[in-house]
Amino acid sequence: MATAATDTNLIPDAVAAAKSADVVIYVGGLNHNGGYDTEGSDRRDLKLPGGQDELLEKIAQANPKTAVVFMGGGAVEMGSWLSRISALLYAWYPGLEGGNALARVLFGDVSPSGKLPCTFPKRLADSPAHALNAYPGTNGAVTYTEGLLVGYRWFDTRKIEPLFPFGYGLSYTKFEYSKLKLTPDENPGKPGVTVEFQITNAGDREGAEAAQIYVQEVKPSVPRPLKELKGFTKVSLKPGESKKVSARLDEAAFAFYDPDKKGWVAEKGDFRILVGGSSQDIALRGDYRLAETVLERD
Repeated sequence: MATAATDTNLIPDAVAAAKSADVVIYVGGLNHNGGYDTEGSDRRDLKLPGGQDELLEKIAQANPKTAVVFMGGGAVEMGSWLSRISALLYAWYPGLEGGNALARVLFGDVSPSGKLPCTFPKRLADSPAHALNAYPGTNGAVTYTEGLLVGYRWFDTRKIEPLFPFGYGLSYTKFEYSKLKLTPDENPGKPGVTVEFQITNAGDREGAEAAQIYVQEVKPSVPRPLKELKGFTKVSLKPGESKKVSARLDEAAFAFYDPDKKGWVAEKGDFRILVGGSSQDIALRGDYRLAETVLERD
């Protein structure tokens, strides 16, 4: 992988090879060496090490049919080359069988179906600890100031556009969401709602979709994130196939911790149920009303 300092004298050779190739597959990103991506220490920034941005800029310019495969354990910033390449596959650290798995995806034997478990910001300064000037703190102490706005909750609530949102992921096929139905529980003492919807594989390839269910309180009495993930399910579909998905949300899906009451509170009021393929790709919306306030003590 290209994680050591790049020998710029070799860039012309890489560009020449890219120009003469039908397709370029670039494998790079991060590794565990040199403090790039290790436990017990922080990365200084989200930039790609080893001059990879410069290398990718020139390769993508030489051959737009470039697929980039990144190894790594978290978000990285990406340069203007991102808009010039044909595909980006984030492989994380796939282990000993990673080569076989990547080959199956790259050659189309299997359709990718992973979704991002974190938000990729456009720049480090957009992340909460850095936007609030909390990190690296003073004298080894950092004040935790983002509160509940961790990860996608920060970006959604503050309306900051990320590079890639939480839950994002593409496929070789296309999925359509429809027929949202919300069925409230009949027991008001233990409120909840069953969320049903349909997913259709509208493409010509078999694939799997990880559908996500978010909950938004319309008028909360305390500051809360814009929406929160409360359920998800993965469905495998053949071309043209449709499946009904069902998930139940109990009172915990609508609750927040109230330190004054020393317990979790699900407030009486209106909520929105949001369903889609990522935290920012919401396909279906429905309204649910919690009829009574529910308090659960620790």
